[in-house]
Amino acid sequence: MSTIQPVIVTADQDVLLGFYTQLFGAEEIFRVPAEGPAFYLGLRIGDTDLGLVAKEDAGAGAASRILLSIGVDDVDETLGRVVALGGSVSGGPNDMPWGQRVAHIKDPDGNPVNLTQPIPAR
Repeated sequence: MSTIQPVIVTADQDVLLGFYTQLFGAEEIFRVPAEGPAFYLGLRIGDTDLGLVAKEDAGAGAASRILLSIGVDDVDETLGRVVALGGSVSGGPNDMPWGQRVAHIKDPDGNPVNLTQPIPAR
C-alpha cells in the first residue's frame, strides 16, 4: 500500500473505474464490501494506489487544490484516448524545461490530472 493514497469521491464510480482502468491500466486490488455494489474500490496504477469512494451527493466540479500526476509511457498516445473514455483535454502536450513531456486532462468527474513522461536525454 502507498504511504500517501489519493482517494476520489464520486457519484459515478463505474465511469471513473472504466476511465482509470482503460487509460492507465489500473487494477482493482481491494473492494469494500467484497460482494455487491462497492463503497470503496482500491486500485493500483504502476506502484501507486488510488481509491474510489462511491457517494451519491459527491458534488460537481473539480477540487481546485488537488491534482493527480500520473506517469505514462507515451503522453501523446495516452492523450489521444482521453476523450473517447469520457475525459477532456485541458492543454498540451508540451515539453517542459525540467525534462518532462506534460499534458493536462480532466477525468469524467472533472478532476484535474497531469499526464507526464520523461523526455529522453539527447
